Amino acid sequence: MADNNINTKDFIIGTLIGGMVGAAAALLFAPKTGKELRGDINQGASQVKDRAIELGSQAQEKGTVWKDKAYTTGAELKKKAMDTSSELTKNATEKTKGFTESVKGKIEEKRRRSESAVDKAANEAKEAVEEVEKTGEAAQKTQ
Repeated sequence: MADNNINTKDFIIGTLIGGMVGAAAALLFAPKTGKELRGDINQGASQVKDRAIELGSQAQEKGTVWKDKAYTTGAELKKKAMDTSSELTKNATEKTKGFTESVKGKIEEKRRRSESAVDKAANEAKEAVEEVEKTGEAAQKTQ
């Protein structure tokens, strides 16, 4: 984009200089008196000056428009980035909560299974002790 601005600027400068040189050459080679020639040169210079002022105003207006557009676009991009960042944070938070709940559920399930296995083992041990006691009592009675 900067190359385009430089090319446009160079073109305008080249056009102005070419116009001045062409006008001067035309006036110099035209069969006129000195007074008429000076008047034509002053008129041509005045036209070139007016055109340069007009082009400068147009360039300033375009610069202002582009500046405003850049500011607006920048503000829109900033808002979009903030919204996207906020959305990503929200999604990450929700996924983390879901993952945490899932892990908690799995841990609770493992704990329940563990308690169940311990209770089962305790009951089996109790039954084994009772059986041994019964066997021991039976052995004492037979003696």
